[in-house]
Amino acid sequence: MVQPLMPHATASWLVDNSSLTFEQIATFCGLHILEVQAIADDTAATKLTGRDPIRAGELTMAEIERGQADPNYHLKMQREPDPGRRSKGPRYTPVSKRQDKPDGIAWIVRNHPEVTDGQIGKLIGTTRATIAAIRDRTHWNIANITPKDPVTLGLTTQRELDAAILKAAKAAGIEAPQDTRLAGDREALLGQLRAEREAAAAAADADEGADAVPASAASLGESLFR
Repeated sequence: MVQPLMPHATASWLVDNSSLTFEQIATFCGLHILEVQAIADDTAATKLTGRDPIRAGELTMAEIERGQADPNYHLKMQREPDPGRRSKGPRYTPVSKRQDKPDGIAWIVRNHPEVTDGQIGKLIGTTRATIAAIRDRTHWNIANITPKDPVTLGLTTQRELDAAILKAAKAAGIEAPQDTRLAGDREALLGQLRAEREAAAAAADADEGADAVPASAASLGESLFR
């Protein structure tokens, strides 16, 4: 189901400016009814500034009035929100993770020096000056910088990091290292499957032998009483 571009802010506006039920607001905004209740009671973790869905073109006043007249009515989106396109520029990093950027840069510089400053800047969303300062260890906080995998830190994805490393290695004429982490697991799995297949075959042979013994015994008994 299509949701407003800013569901929590839209819910806050609808709570303050309409008599829609919490269930109607929750359904339209794609929220849990308890989230709407928290917004109405001002107990939400963050105080929200309401977003007018009418001005945004997502609802009409007539649609809201229709919902206010019938508590069982489900509001219909007037126009799907425009998510917009990300403009070219540095990658956005949440405030809570920005202090981890130097650690991520240091990890790439140490483990993959062939990756260019431009590539690092796109991966982590930082400036060339910061990267250069970490490379030559003149960064103001260099004593407290600990190289950490930027993927683990949540600064980039493994796919993007691998692509940048592969591209840098190719440009530098370096053969990309083969990933052998799963080789041992693959051999172990094949060995296990082989052992299970052999055990099943042995069990089948044993069953056939067990079936043959009574038949032979019966034939011997018949020959004795003839």
